[in-house]
Amino acid sequence: MSLDLTVKVHPTVLFQIVDAYERRTQDKARIIGTLLGTYEKTNIEVTNCFCVPHAEVSEELFIKMDFASEMYELHQQVAPLEVMVGWFATGPEVTDHSVLIHTYYSKQAKCPTPIHLTLDTVMSNGRMGWKAYISNPMGVPGGTGGTMFSPVPVELVAHGAELVGINTAQNTKYSKTKTFEPQTDLSQFTNAVRNIEEMIDHLAVYVDDVLSGKTPPDATVGRQLLDMVHSVPKMSQEEFDEMLNSNIKDLLMVVYLSQLTKTQIQVSEKLSHLKL
Repeated sequence: MSLDLTVKVHPTVLFQIVDAYERRTQDKARIIGTLLGTYEKTNIEVTNCFCVPHAEVSEELFIKMDFASEMYELHQQVAPLEVMVGWFATGPEVTDHSVLIHTYYSKQAKCPTPIHLTLDTVMSNGRMGWKAYISNPMGVPGGTGGTMFSPVPVELVAHGAELVGINTAQNTKYSKTKTFEPQTDLSQFTNAVRNIEEMIDHLAVYVDDVLSGKTPPDATVGRQLLDMVHSVPKMSQEEFDEMLNSNIKDLLMVVYLSQLTKTQIQVSEKLSHLKL
């Protein structure tokens, strides 16, 4: 597999791994499992996962391979587009047993070139780091071969629904009771506009600092800013205002209809109780 591969992981996958790690038995130092997702040219998008029971005793390794195969077949019946793309393990580093586990996944016909994702749940460096690897054979011709794990770039991506859940979970850290009520659509829209304004102000300060020589220029950031500017549709102020007002009216109409439906349901429930 090429080293220019990029692994994109959804936050729900990380939540599942951390949850399984917290639920493990105390005699297990780490957990492992199968990664599910899709292949897209030079990208692998990891969208789901499940744990695989295993045991590591000294130099011996035991994995319930039948369980992994049955779980994958059951998952295929629910989400056939998600295929096996690799495996994960908790811990900061690749261990000797990782080579054996990776060999098992490499021999699977459903996953000929697996990736390996590590999640540092013990936070050895003060934070929950994560890395992705691919394996490459190594050795001399005619001699004993081995496996080398090469790191590849890994990114965090999320759908709109996942972002809403992440933002809601982050807001609980500001509450003493660790609870947070979901916001209305209009409140979320207001907060999104406010965040965009703050990011634009931050970018404006960065650009001014680069032009004045206070901050050294970064070619990668410059290309991303150029792509962002080119992605903005060209329209006049009047056209933009009309589009914005139209979308706001649509949003308000949806909010009004949802509140009207909710009120109608409540009235129907009360009438049904009166009839009884």
